[in-house]
Amino acid sequence: MDIPTKIKLSEAYAKISEAELARRLGKTSQSFGQRLKTGKFTSSELETIADALGAKFECNFVFPDGTKI
Repeated sequence: MDIPTKIKLSEAYAKISEAELARRLGKTSQSFGQRLKTGKFTSSELETIADALGAKFECNFVFPDGTKI
């Protein structure tokens, strides 16, 4: 599943609109919508989005021994 889809599902789960999420991020609806179309976000931006959604963002490489990087 791609990042924009995960963000949209998370908005629905958190019961907030894309416009509200954009507002919480200090962005316009249009600029945030454009970013969703490209799907290009840094890990830091995804952490900020998660915080605005009231969630936690995790991105790891998990090795067979349980090591997460």
